[in-house]
Amino acid sequence: MSESLAEATVGDSPRRRTFLAMWAGQVVSIFGSRLTAFALGVWVFEQTGSATWFAAVALATNLPAILISPIAGAFVDRHDRRRVMMLSDAAAGVASFVLLGLVLSDRLEMWHLYAMAATVSLCGAFQFPAFSASVTLLLPKQQFARASGMVQLGRTGADVVAPLAAGALLPIAGLAGVIALDLTTFLVALGILFCLRVPSPERRPSAAKAALLQEAKVGWIYIRERPGLLRLLGLIAVLNLWIPLALVLTTPMVLGFAGVAELGLVLGLGSGGALAGSLVLTAWGGPRDKIRGLLSFTPAVALGLTLAGLRPSVALSAVGLFGAMFFLPLINGCSQAVWQSKVPPELQGRVFAVRRMIAQATAPLAFVLAGPLADGVFSPLLLPGGAAVPTLGAWWGVGPGRGIGLLFALLGVCLLALGVAARASRRLTALEEEIPDAVPAH
Repeated sequence: MSESLAEATVGDSPRRRTFLAMWAGQVVSIFGSRLTAFALGVWVFEQTGSATWFAAVALATNLPAILISPIAGAFVDRHDRRRVMMLSDAAAGVASFVLLGLVLSDRLEMWHLYAMAATVSLCGAFQFPAFSASVTLLLPKQQFARASGMVQLGRTGADVVAPLAAGALLPIAGLAGVIALDLTTFLVALGILFCLRVPSPERRPSAAKAALLQEAKVGWIYIRERPGLLRLLGLIAVLNLWIPLALVLTTPMVLGFAGVAELGLVLGLGSGGALAGSLVLTAWGGPRDKIRGLLSFTPAVALGLTLAGLRPSVALSAVGLFGAMFFLPLINGCSQAVWQSKVPPELQGRVFAVRRMIAQATAPLAFVLAGPLADGVFSPLLLPGGAAVPTLGAWWGVGPGRGIGLLFALLGVCLLALGVAARASRRLTALEEEIPDAVPAH
């Protein structure tokens, strides 16, 4: 991001400069993590030739964070959030250092990867609520969506650039060189945080006396007592089920009628859509009415998914995936802005942690369902002799991948119906009016 764009989006006050520095450090750290993830994926396939082993590593990367999130949120609200972020980065850096030692000594084994993935996942469970809650005290309410756009811009940018960089670096420096660079990025992020002053909210004197588990329940109670926020969380959880389900099935769908080069184009444009959407949100800041804006973007995601599976066409798949991924950062940014403005700063660690646990718990389910739905249900429908060939085959197409295309369209139609139902929910559409702002004016 250029300096002029940064100043245009979040301004130039001392607190906003603190946010920019904190954000930059996290972007560097995320880039390093993506480098290592790509390189380790290559190592796993070279060692085992099995996608199952890699999927198990992915599960170890996500599941610990989901399980520990409520406790992590309560811990964040009890302690200085800058120190929590520093400790998280330091622990992840130690894991990378140990991994580097194992690689250099030629002692790396699969269980080491599980341990490292779980460690990084646990660190992220503390990092996310600490970072998100800190943004609330660093920026004014009208900048929350832009800040979310910048965060997503950093992540999607790393998703696009890191595999290219790792692919170029691996033949030169090997796995050890990539991990060493990752370790350097953790040190950079840690050094930036060390130099910053990040505000923390005032805490109730009794907060430290309550049991940690009891404090963790506060986040869920806060959400449960506000039906508008609960409905918003449910909508995002469904998106976090359907979008990963579509993304993991994009490869077999496209390879059913095209080659590897065309698949790369489709996946690249999908990542490019997310990057473009993040950039637009960063520059624009999103609509004034965040909930109605979010509900307006949802049909566009539905249309993109439907278009991607409509015909055995590289162009349609690429355009559809680009469109769906373009609007996701806008939806996430609007959602993040609502949560940051409606939840009191002293509760945000707990509430954001529970929110993350529920919203992301559906993503692993997508990976569990993808194979059975594709191989056992939808693909056979449009293979030669399939049950749907006489009715849909002439127009939809027959052959490998067409059943998955039908699933894509069904996901799009269901998402459109969900968006209509969400618009009919008074508690959701009136959320911003019914729940008062809880952030300090600054």
